[in-house]
Amino acid sequence: MHGNFIKIWLRLFSFETYSILLEPINGHGLWDGQNVFGSLESNTAFDGPMATLTRATIRLTKMKHFWKHVAPIANKMTSAKGYVFSVGIGEVPWIKQATFSVWESVEDMKSFAYSMKEHREVVKKTRQEKWYSEDMFVRFKIISTHGSLKGIDPLKRIL
Repeated sequence: MHGNFIKIWLRLFSFETYSILLEPINGHGLWDGQNVFGSLESNTAFDGPMATLTRATIRLTKMKHFWKHVAPIANKMTSAKGYVFSVGIGEVPWIKQATFSVWESVEDMKSFAYSMKEHREVVKKTRQEKWYSEDMFVRFKIISTHGSLKGIDPLKRIL
């Protein structure tokens, strides 16, 4: 009995950390009115393992449209070629949203973002229907990693 209690107690307070050292390589947009990554090129020839950060402030009048489209796209992303992992981050839940995703290559990420019909259509709608009051997109070169996610380094095999 006491053994199980201690085992559960330790599991409750155990955690993992995973750090990725990144170098911003290109992007556009603002985060709370700030150009937080400085002046970045709009394009680059880099095509190695990479990460992206997409961030948007959703207009209150467009939240229903935005959230209606999130799950179907997220489900397709997890099965896309070259997808490694992603995490959604919300500074102000439901309004200020960000997605951090990691890909085996820029080409794989571009294939998902620009070749998948559903994603292309949602991106088009965000512009036409002005879903965001502000948005930002940044690509990063992965320099190194440290730690684990679920017991492994998901980038070890491609770095």
